[in-house]
Amino acid sequence: MKLKAVCAIACCFLGSAIALSEIAVARQQQRNAGGAGEQNFPQPAPAREVTVTEIPGVIAAGAKWKLMWQGPDNADGLVGAPDGGIYFAQEQPSTVGRLDAKDNFSIYVRDTHGTGALGIDYMGRLIGVERTCSDPGGHPDQCHEPAELVVLAPKWQVLASKFEGKTFWRMGELVVDSKGGVYFCDDFGTYFVNATGKVSLVAGKEVRTNGMMLSRDEKTLYVTNNKTLVAWDVQPDGTVKNQRDFATLEAGGSGDGMAIDSEGRLYISSGAPGIQVISAEGKYLGVIPLPRSASSVAFSGPNKKVLYAKGAGMTNPDGTEFRTPAGVRNNAKAIYKIDMIAQGFRGRPK
Repeated sequence: MKLKAVCAIACCFLGSAIALSEIAVARQQQRNAGGAGEQNFPQPAPAREVTVTEIPGVIAAGAKWKLMWQGPDNADGLVGAPDGGIYFAQEQPSTVGRLDAKDNFSIYVRDTHGTGALGIDYMGRLIGVERTCSDPGGHPDQCHEPAELVVLAPKWQVLASKFEGKTFWRMGELVVDSKGGVYFCDDFGTYFVNATGKVSLVAGKEVRTNGMMLSRDEKTLYVTNNKTLVAWDVQPDGTVKNQRDFATLEAGGSGDGMAIDSEGRLYISSGAPGIQVISAEGKYLGVIPLPRSASSVAFSGPNKKVLYAKGAGMTNPDGTEFRTPAGVRNNAKAIYKIDMIAQGFRGRPK
């Protein structure tokens, strides 16, 4: 136990050291992109102490989050890796980070065109949705690079670049089915691309998709829509019908990234409240508070019984909060993990 604790602490200090070496570069990148004083971006709230209460069959009372990584260059779209670690997208430096099964950090993919969310398909390929140069902390009005749905590894490949002749803009989330199809979204709608490359519309921008998940049998598609979850019935060709409200986030906040467990329960990151848990029938079961405002979540670890989550902000090595100058967007993030009673769904990576 003592050795494990020392290793966990060492991982945290290693993450902090990496973050410190990147802070000056990150600040300069953000200044160059944003122009200090042009916009008023709020700073992330400081980390807080949280107490986890029991959710039967999901998590034990008193379970503790462990800080595994933090850095100034964003982390989004968490997805479990085959070795029990995780991948996460880093939009601003255009990289994909990796925490291996022992929580060692490395850069897994470079030059990702601002990829902001990830998935793994049935062939084991890493899929990403691009955000290119559309970061609101930069100059999106000067961005002329359209976003695309792409394979990032092992070999770059474009899966979808247009819908009805129009290019995509600032893509949000994705979830991959087992037939070679991908559901994804951008600022203007939610879409599906099948294995042959045909793109169809799931919903227009009236549904503010910010996270998405498929049921275990892939017969239902769920997406977040502010304080609710919306569901559709998935047809054999991957298209959808029968849109309906499925559940409400009773702890407050707005829905973001999602995960699913072996019993069909959904885990929805929802900002300050934390990660809200919804049963397969749409019943609110409780919330798992995170020390920071939660926006991405994924199962991984041994037997997929570890929940990883990403929160906004980070601390400097001296324990103070990392802050950017006025008008410069603070993209710092921290990744935590916690042991679960529930087991993530093992039928697909996400």
